[in-house]
Amino acid sequence: MKTIRVPYKRTFDLVVLITSHLVMAPLWLLLWTVIPLLIKIGDGGPVFYSQYRAGKYNKPFLYRKFRTMVPNAENIGLVWTTSNDPRITPIGKFLRKTAMDELPGVLSIWLGDMSLVGPRALPCREQEILEKEIKNFDDRLKVAPGLTGLSQVYNKEDENNLKLRLDIQYIETMTVVLDIKLILISVKNTILARWDGRDGKKTTD
Repeated sequence: MKTIRVPYKRTFDLVVLITSHLVMAPLWLLLWTVIPLLIKIGDGGPVFYSQYRAGKYNKPFLYRKFRTMVPNAENIGLVWTTSNDPRITPIGKFLRKTAMDELPGVLSIWLGDMSLVGPRALPCREQEILEKEIKNFDDRLKVAPGLTGLSQVYNKEDENNLKLRLDIQYIETMTVVLDIKLILISVKNTILARWDGRDGKKTTD
């Protein structure tokens, strides 16, 4: 796999994270306090859902997010998450709509496993399966995965062939301006609760 160097990425990520944490410290504190509390009050289960995902050059890393399903959801029988999936908790529905369940992913950015903007980090097993089904699907891992990205914003149905095309398009055209645009759109989608509008999603988190 050809190496792609993106000099601005790490600096851009750290500048945005540090600035946002300094400017919006009360909001960050509120989110990191209230969300775990609501999850814990909801059913007494764990606050976080942890899973190994495929990172840059397919290197696995541990990804954490706020739990949105009942404990041990993967053992209840369903594979596809639907809009009326009974495994999704009440607070989980809100977190998915606002994408706030992905907030702990910021930890992966601090550690350098992810970027703010890039291809979505898929579970290792899902990435492996799609590489067998779709030619050159591993090309989307030439850069670090991101919390948001071209596919996350514009591929509403999470269709895998379109995911690959948009991820490759992002890799070939990424700039600071594009990253800022995608971050602003993502913030807007969070404020308006426009995320996770798909009928089905292959996940158990």
